[in-house]
Amino acid sequence: MSNLENLIFDTHAHYEDPVFEENFDNLISEMKNAGVGGIITCGCDKESSLKALALAEKYDIVYAAVGIHPGNVDSGTTIADIRELANHPKCVAIGEIGLDYYWRQDNKPLQHEILKEQLELANDLQLPVLFHDRDAHADTLQILKQYKPKGVVHAFSGSVEMAREVIKLGLHIGVGGVLTFNNARALPNVVRDTEISKILLETDAPYLAPVPFRGKTNHSDHLHFVAEKMAEIKKITKDEVLAQTFKNAKNLFKI
Repeated sequence: MSNLENLIFDTHAHYEDPVFEENFDNLISEMKNAGVGGIITCGCDKESSLKALALAEKYDIVYAAVGIHPGNVDSGTTIADIRELANHPKCVAIGEIGLDYYWRQDNKPLQHEILKEQLELANDLQLPVLFHDRDAHADTLQILKQYKPKGVVHAFSGSVEMAREVIKLGLHIGVGGVLTFNNARALPNVVRDTEISKILLETDAPYLAPVPFRGKTNHSDHLHFVAEKMAEIKKITKDEVLAQTFKNAKNLFKI
């Protein structure tokens, strides 16, 4: 499909996850046929970042992000590892990086240290970041204001007020399957309030599949359902959502 208005750009997925290993050739072909025109698959440590880069080398529509996820700060992966991997021509971002206080709060100092080193790296390399914020809104905003990276707050879960602060800093918000959930309260309001030029579509595949696939393995062509919901909320067409978010992704990640 060459029509930009029909193309999906999935700015955050984890296709290096073992669940995709066996049939990814078939899946990528199906996704392309369904209108997927770009994917960023993200590392969480050195091993998964290497897998992300390997996928980016093999498939034309796949790009990679490399980084140390807050849940992997004790994996042994170093900032030097990430710097080296980021030199790959199909690496377009540093990620997935950020803060996660949902799973662990006992290692906040280490999470902050690794995050700040990666933000410095991203700014040094002039690469955007894919920022993970779970139950860490206040610290996330404080650190983003300090380092002022380019990039996106992935799987945005904050308030309308926080979204406005994030946008003011020049960042984007990442929106995926949660937008379609019946119990999604803040996110529809955030989407309604945020200019479409500052929104990116993402899956977090294999996680967070939208309705009607909730609880099943997610993949990039499911973003059609997210785009439909976003179009309904913003009172524009689905094609307008896909065209603008595709353009946003290409501009941010310089693709």
